[in-house]
Amino acid sequence: MPRNFDLEQVYAEPIQAFVVWMKQAGYTDATKKEYLREVMAYLESLNEMPVQEAGKMNVVAFLISKQEGAGDKTRNRTLSAIRSFYTALIDFELAVRNPAKEIKKSKTEKNKQPVYLEEDDLKKTVDYIDGRYRERNIAIFLLMSYCGLRVGEIYRMNVSHFNKMKGTIEVFGKGRKWNEIPLPPTLIQYLTAVEKDRMTPSRPKEEAFFVSQKGRRLSIRQIQKIASQTFARLKADNPHLNDLKLTCHKLRHSFATMLLNNQVDIRVVKELLGHASIETTMIYTHVNNEQKKNAMTTIQLPDLVSS
Repeated sequence: MPRNFDLEQVYAEPIQAFVVWMKQAGYTDATKKEYLREVMAYLESLNEMPVQEAGKMNVVAFLISKQEGAGDKTRNRTLSAIRSFYTALIDFELAVRNPAKEIKKSKTEKNKQPVYLEEDDLKKTVDYIDGRYRERNIAIFLLMSYCGLRVGEIYRMNVSHFNKMKGTIEVFGKGRKWNEIPLPPTLIQYLTAVEKDRMTPSRPKEEAFFVSQKGRRLSIRQIQKIASQTFARLKADNPHLNDLKLTCHKLRHSFATMLLNNQVDIRVVKELLGHASIETTMIYTHVNNEQKKNAMTTIQLPDLVSS
């Protein structure tokens, strides 16, 4: 049924606030486009009701209207978009509560094990990084592989966020929260060298740690392209990885898995990853068949053979 009101006029201020908020939060272009589409559909369902007056029932009704033919992943994505929308409105003092936060996400996806590289394969990735700006690109991979940074966090990283004296980086992550991460000594040395050889930005006040050949902040798209090209070369020499769908975020999965396999306390892993809840970190506590086999060999059964 066609609507009888101008959506962008009725909800001009909330829409503008959300667009600005997503840009400040460092969302990828794809996420911004997808979330805005979901939110526009939600606003249309409100039928001119002020967003401040909408409640849990309105959000649930919208989710139900989209549910037919859609899976849990789609529902959770839509819910995440609406949650982010209300978070933006609260930040800009256009709303006082987030009704979408009162709705639980589908639990089915929590049982899905993340894709990751084993530690030996993770170490190999550096050997397949190539190109004119190899040292810069290696630093990007090391931050994702051995610090667990998201691609958006790499994108937002400034020179001032790297503290050589303390051996840490300040990461502006999800939920618009800062997280200080201590760096391995080798990575401190590597980042120091990369910073020294950093390309001169085209703008004097550009603070980006990673700069493109045009002198601008290296974009998320460029970081993802560097990763995809590296993974293609890695798979060409390692056929056992061909079935893995490798992305930048899979390096973060690999980092978390490596820590837990090395017996690092899950609460520490949670803090390093910047998770709000330890339940999110729990998805990395997967075990493989070999680990299960080794565990069973430690069990001492009673002697059941009759003497």
